[in-house]
Amino acid sequence: QARLVESGGGLVQPGGSLRLSCEASGITFEMYDVGWYRQAPGKQRELVADINSGGATYVTNSAQGRFAISRDDAENTVSLQMNSLKPEDTAMYYCNVRRAMSSYWGQGTQVTVSS
Repeated sequence: QARLVESGGGLVQPGGSLRLSCEASGITFEMYDVGWYRQAPGKQRELVADINSGGATYVTNSAQGRFAISRDDAENTVSLQMNSLKPEDTAMYYCNVRRAMSSYWGQGTQVTVSS
């Protein structure tokens, strides 16, 4: 059974950095595409960054130049390095893995950017 566990969230001042991690188990992680999503109160969940099984990455426009996604298939983990954080980055961040018809979500980790 697939299980995703996110970590690394917290409270940070504007301009600060956080590194989110997502550890997967129960799946052949290297075969899955992985995405980081976020959902702020009252807003729809949105894709922040994505990395496919081949290592190609995508970062949403609002985070380009500030966020970077990476994966370590040997450790079954995906990370999201977030720099120059802004108050509008405040949200619950979720890890998602997908392959063909399969899609799994973690429980989320809260990121709050505030002075």
